[in-house]
Amino acid sequence: MLMQPRRVKRRKQHRGRLKGFSNRGNLVSFGDFGLKILEPGMITGRQLEAVRVAIVRTVKKGGKLWFRVFPNYPYTKKPAEVRMGKGKGEPDTWKARIHPGRIIIEIGGVPEELAKKALRNASYKLGLKTKIVERIHY
Repeated sequence: MLMQPRRVKRRKQHRGRLKGFSNRGNLVSFGDFGLKILEPGMITGRQLEAVRVAIVRTVKKGGKLWFRVFPNYPYTKKPAEVRMGKGKGEPDTWKARIHPGRIIIEIGGVPEELAKKALRNASYKLGLKTKIVERIHY
């Protein structure tokens, strides 16, 4: 099932700019390994579902998965072959706006080798540069 909000206050939003780094959600908090985004961009609900399927297929049984992002930004699009003007298009998909340094997914309860393989397979499903990071134990 695709991730999207149940209800929203406003149907459309301004695009804005993705500048700066993530200063929250940039450490592995729940699992043992995480997938960190290294460049600004957006991730759709479909991509997150593809990531989930890739990890579940790699890990098979056991382990736990945590999503640290949610697609709560409405992305609008105009229909094909429509002339310029006539206002903003209708909401098409839901996306998560990601700043560099953000951990988007965490995995725990599986061996290190399997976790890294699963996160590598998941990173292929995203259109952004990623890095596999470990939890820091103090």
